[in-house]
Amino acid sequence: MKKKLNFNGRGLELFFGPLEARIMDILWTVPDLSIKDVQARLGQDKDLNFNTVMTVMNRLVDKGMLTKSAAGRTSIFRPVESKERFLESQSKEISHNLVEDFGPLVVSHMLDGLDEADPELLDKLEQKIKALKKGR
Repeated sequence: MKKKLNFNGRGLELFFGPLEARIMDILWTVPDLSIKDVQARLGQDKDLNFNTVMTVMNRLVDKGMLTKSAAGRTSIFRPVESKERFLESQSKEISHNLVEDFGPLVVSHMLDGLDEADPELLDKLEQKIKALKKGR
């Protein structure tokens, strides 16, 4: 899925609108829910009526993020891929595009962002760099 990024968003809101992100998070936690089930889990927002939730969920189907199947008169929704797989593919695409478009500049900024990184992450990064150098 090719998504337009929301650079002001954080987490899932980089890829989705606020309500879309909440709905996806619900369905990634508990797949195979109806619109009413999702609406109930969104319950703290009393302004979200059934039609609003239905419209957003159907748009997520149109965008290829959810599948919809019939269970009697009820539609059941399920994510097309796991949250982990989605985040993996999206972050990989973002990273590749940034490196391709901005090269050394973006790599330098990413390295600056490692100042407070977990030492395990730094070890993994070092191993990955060694493997890349060895492969050349």
